[in-house]
Amino acid sequence: MPIQISRLTESDIPGAVTVIQEAFANDPYNLWVYNDRTKLDLNRNRVSLGIRCRWGINNALFYVAKDSDNDQKILGIAMWMPPRSSETKETWGEWLEGWILWTQQVGMNLWYGRGGLNVNQGKGIGKLLAREVTKMADEKGRRCYLESSRDVPNLKIYEAMGFHFVQQMDCDDDGDVCKLFCMVREPQKLP
Repeated sequence: MPIQISRLTESDIPGAVTVIQEAFANDPYNLWVYNDRTKLDLNRNRVSLGIRCRWGINNALFYVAKDSDNDQKILGIAMWMPPRSSETKETWGEWLEGWILWTQQVGMNLWYGRGGLNVNQGKGIGKLLAREVTKMADEKGRRCYLESSRDVPNLKIYEAMGFHFVQQMDCDDDGDVCKLFCMVREPQKLP
């Protein structure tokens, strides 16, 4: 199956949201955030993820992997923030986009109230998606940062892409703990 990597578009969002929901359904962080699964409204979650994807089209580096034989089928998604120096101040445009995102999420919460597809794993789709961003970071001489809620097998997978483990971060909610494994990738020399 030939795989095509491209920037996320509006028409990709429904398939991308499905991939996110399926890929992270049993993720430790997802299970920690939504620890009472009876209160998880997947329709509300789809709307929230759709809002985040629309924001990402203009403000971040959101890529999708598609089956080239069927360009409507989304196989995977990568969602990264663009490289920037920690000393770089937020622009007014970025601040405004953040507020727009926040108000859309609030509107969604008022409406709904409070309360890679697994079959494609192991085919190199995630690596192709990560390569789009790491290549850009290498060109700009920037480091990449990621957090994984699974040490096995994820740390080995990310190490093969040039990331190295930095520290474990514990998200603690009154004794209910989710471990996140923080990794960094230094810029690589381009051939």
